[in-house]
Amino acid sequence: MAKPFTLRFNATEEEKGILLRDFFARKRISKAALTDIKFRGGKIIVNGRVENVRYKIQQDDEIVVQYPPEAGSEKMKGDPIPLNIRYEDDYVMVIEKPAGMSTIPSREHPTKSLANAIVHYYEEIGHQAAVHIVTRLDRDTSGLVLIAKHRHIHHLFSLSQREKSVSREYLALVEGHIAPLEGSVDRPIGRMGDSIIKREVRSDGQSALTFYKTIKQFPSYSFVRLKLMTGRTHQIRVHMSDLGHPLLGDDLYGGSRALIARQALHCGFLNFHHPITGKHMRFESPLSADMQKLVN
Repeated sequence: MAKPFTLRFNATEEEKGILLRDFFARKRISKAALTDIKFRGGKIIVNGRVENVRYKIQQDDEIVVQYPPEAGSEKMKGDPIPLNIRYEDDYVMVIEKPAGMSTIPSREHPTKSLANAIVHYYEEIGHQAAVHIVTRLDRDTSGLVLIAKHRHIHHLFSLSQREKSVSREYLALVEGHIAPLEGSVDRPIGRMGDSIIKREVRSDGQSALTFYKTIKQFPSYSFVRLKLMTGRTHQIRVHMSDLGHPLLGDDLYGGSRALIARQALHCGFLNFHHPITGKHMRFESPLSADMQKLVN
């Protein structure tokens, strides 16, 4: 049987006298999670005794929150695909996704996604949880992906993303030379007409902000570093195309495939604060071979 997901706390003098429900709110444990704990087999234990959320905290209380078992991804089958795991602990994983692999299954690609590979990996290590992908990448974008290994961790990361404390930076090859060499694109993005996939800059779209900096120029294209301040679908691809500098290989948004057979986009940098320890975590990923060849 899989070990239940458990959180442990020690009450401080400052927390003396508050109710457990208020203590849990401070610890960012959601009301929905507390309802699950109450009705689906979890436990709240204080100093070895089961308590409810109306318990009044005393200094130095040892508080244990034991979550009920999390249902796995029952409708998703595991695929035995090797994972390039850059980091893993009981709470998070950072994985390198290759270009050509979907992050999650789709109607066009129902299997062999990163999520399918994670399901298989969880089965192998006996980890009982759904797949919680915090930062997704397009199928043909390579690089770092952040995974939460429990729904509470995913909840914490969702809060962190709203506070802009999870950040990603990308490396791209774009057509031509951007002027100025460094700047930002602040243009709203929305769905293009009736298209399910394609997006465009449009006045009624969602706000979208991208910072860019040219690293190196070549005769017909540029090597660029980009930072997302918002997370709109295809944001970098749309913004660069709207500037008149589509990504190499991105034929959906006007890029030529003469030099590379997919959009030349790689998530090369990932920063976040660990949701449990609070430690700042930073990861870098080398360019994939097809992009590195063009940079060389």
